[in-house]
Amino acid sequence: PVLADNVVATSQPLATQAGLSILQQGGNAVDAAIATAAVLTIVEPSGNGLGSDAFCILWDGKELHGLNASGRAPAAWSPERFPDGMPQHGWDSVTVPGAISGWIALSERFGKLDLKTVLAPAIRTAEDGFIVSPIIGALWARAADILGHQPGFAETFMPGGRAPRAGERFRNPGAARSLRMIAETKGKAFYEGILAEEIAAFAKANGGAMTVDDLARHEADWCGTISQRFDEVELHEIPPNGQGIAALMALGMLQHTAIRDHGPDDVAAIHLQMEAIKLAYADLHAYVGDREHMTDVDENALLDAGYLRDRAALISPDRAQDFGPGAPKQGGTVLLSTADASGMMVSFIQSNYAGFGSGVVVPGTGISLQNRGAGFTTEARHPNRVAGGKRPFHTIIPGFVMKGGAPLMAYGMMGGPIQAQGHLQLLLRTQLWDQDVQVAADAPRWRMISGLDVACEPTMGESTLSALRTLGHRVEVEAPDNAFGFGGAQLIARLPDGGYMAGSDPRKDGQAGGF
Repeated sequence: PVLADNVVATSQPLATQAGLSILQQGGNAVDAAIATAAVLTIVEPSGNGLGSDAFCILWDGKELHGLNASGRAPAAWSPERFPDGMPQHGWDSVTVPGAISGWIALSERFGKLDLKTVLAPAIRTAEDGFIVSPIIGALWARAADILGHQPGFAETFMPGGRAPRAGERFRNPGAARSLRMIAETKGKAFYEGILAEEIAAFAKANGGAMTVDDLARHEADWCGTISQRFDEVELHEIPPNGQGIAALMALGMLQHTAIRDHGPDDVAAIHLQMEAIKLAYADLHAYVGDREHMTDVDENALLDAGYLRDRAALISPDRAQDFGPGAPKQGGTVLLSTADASGMMVSFIQSNYAGFGSGVVVPGTGISLQNRGAGFTTEARHPNRVAGGKRPFHTIIPGFVMKGGAPLMAYGMMGGPIQAQGHLQLLLRTQLWDQDVQVAADAPRWRMISGLDVACEPTMGESTLSALRTLGHRVEVEAPDNAFGFGGAQLIARLPDGGYMAGSDPRKDGQAGGF
C-alpha cells in the first residue's frame, strides 16, 4: 500500500498523477476526483467517457454526502418501443449521460479550484495524446471488433482502421474541444448548448429518441446514503437505482452467521458469502429500480433487520442453494478514490457500462455514450420497467465505510455485476480479517453468476475450488486474461494517527500515489 497525507488511487497511472497534481496546486480531494475522472475519460475509454453516468459518496470533513448523477430515459421511450427487449448497443441503449452533471455539482458545492484548472490535465492529455496502457489496449481491441460499425465509433476510436495498441500514442482532439466548452460554461454546453445540440442532432440522424429537451431536463441529485452495520463499522451505499443495496443486504445477513469463526480464505467463509450474495441478488433483480418507482418494496423493507435475519436462516453451512426472491413486505456498476490532508475523502465512480457503452460516439466531440438503457426490463409491472424520464437499474456503485461516526475507508471497484459482491468481499477482508487495502485488492475473488454457478479466480487454489464444488457450487474457473470480470478495486483507508493507506487493483493498469 501507499501511505501518505494526500492520496489518489485509480485504474490508470496518468489519471492518478493528474489527481495528485491538482492536490499539489492547492485543490482538495473533490477537485482531485473531478480531475482524475476527467482524465480517465481520455486514457481509459474502454470503461468510461464523457457520455458516462456517475455516482459519488464523500466525507467533507464533517458529514457524509451521496450524489446520484445517473441519467433518465428519453421522454419518447416506452415498452412498446422495444418489442424484442432492451438492446445492448446503439442509440436505443443510450439514456441521458449524467457524469458531467456530477462533476459540476461536486465542483460547485465542494471544490476549491475553478473548473478550468481542474479539467486542464484532461484537456492536455486529449490534445497531446497519451501512450495506451496494456490492459486498456486489450479491452479496446475487443470493443472495436464488436462496436466498430456503430455510429461515430471508428471515426474517433479506430485511427487507421483499428484500435490503437499498447505502446502507441492516441489523441482525441474532439474530447479536448468538448472539455474546454464544459469548463468554460460549467457544463451548460453539454446539457443546454452546442454539445447538447450536436448530441441531439446525431441521435435524430441515426434513429435515436434523445432530444435537447431530454438533456436540458437532467440534473444530478444529492440523495444521501443508505447503510448497514457489521460489528463496529457501517457500510454506506447510494440508494436505488443502484445495486449497492445488495451489498448491504448480504452484510446484514452475514451478521447472523458463523462467518466470524472462519478465516478470510476458508471455504466456509467463502461459502457463507456466496449464499448471502445469492439471496441479496434474488431480491435485487426482483425489486430494485428507480427509487421513485419502487412503490411496493423500498429500501427500508429490503434492509429490515427481521427480514434479513429470516433470509440468513435459509443459508445452510453444508450445501449451496438456488434461492428465489423473498417477500420483504407482506402482501405485497471506473472507480477512483481520493483523500486530502484536511480529512476530505471521496469515492467516485463513472462508467459507460459495457466497455465503450453503446458504441455511439458523437462526431467531433469525443463523447462516447453509455448504454445504461440496457439495464431496463420490458417486464410488465416490474419496478425497473422502461419508461420515459425514468432511471434504469445501475450496476456502478461507490462504497464508503464509517466507524463511530468517523470516516474509515473510501473504496469500490469497477466491473459490472461483481461490484456489490466485491464491496462485500473487500469490506470483510479489511474490517473483519484486518487485511491492509493492498492485500485485500490482491486477494483472490469470486463472482456469483446465477443459480448455483459461480466464477472463481484460479489463485483461490485447487483444494478450495474442489471443496466449493463438494458443497454444490458449480464453479467456473476464469483465466487471468479475463480478470476484468473480477473487477478493479481502488481503496483508501484512514490511518488512526492521520494520513491514509491506499491500494490499487493489480487486475487493472492503475496505481495508488501520494505525497
